[in-house]
Amino acid sequence: MKITKAKFLISAPSLNECPIIDLPEFALIGRSNVGKSSFINSLVNIKGLAKTSNTPGKTKLINLFNINESFIFADLPGYGFAKVSGKTQNQWQKNIENYLLKRKNISSLIHFIDSRHEVQQNDKQMSEWIKFNNLPCFVIATKVDQISKSQIFNVCKNIEKEFNLEVFPFSKENKYYNEKITDKLELLISSYSGIFKE
Repeated sequence: MKITKAKFLISAPSLNECPIIDLPEFALIGRSNVGKSSFINSLVNIKGLAKTSNTPGKTKLINLFNINESFIFADLPGYGFAKVSGKTQNQWQKNIENYLLKRKNISSLIHFIDSRHEVQQNDKQMSEWIKFNNLPCFVIATKVDQISKSQIFNVCKNIEKEFNLEVFPFSKENKYYNEKITDKLELLISSYSGIFKE
């Protein structure tokens, strides 16, 4: 699949403020600063479409992007950001869980894991929550340009073993990995049946 156009739609604090869109949607989840926004920008080849920052916790809202007029990326607030109050973290978590459980057009979750580090405890907790709720999901291992090429295979295999999910390496610096990811998206898009279907 070749991505030829992309546009930002809306930033919303919760599911209730998000427009109903009858397109397959991919919900992007992961720790703060794991690279979700960079993933969007790299895949659509539009610098700055999704706002990136070196400061964790910048994504505080649900950000929707229309890609190719054929699917939606939903960039959700990152978890595990310590420099906000417990009350704020709990509200973000509540909004994320509500979105993932009730958004009718989600085709799959995409769980982002930083390839440079061991899988964190809150990554494991999120994965367990996904499995408990029987939600479709695959994994993107980010920032593989910052580890050696010989490590990439083992890192992906370790994550695959940990989560029992399909894992794709990704680097914003190297487009080589994008094709397999877009092939996976295309496969899931082709099986989307629509939310307004009788």
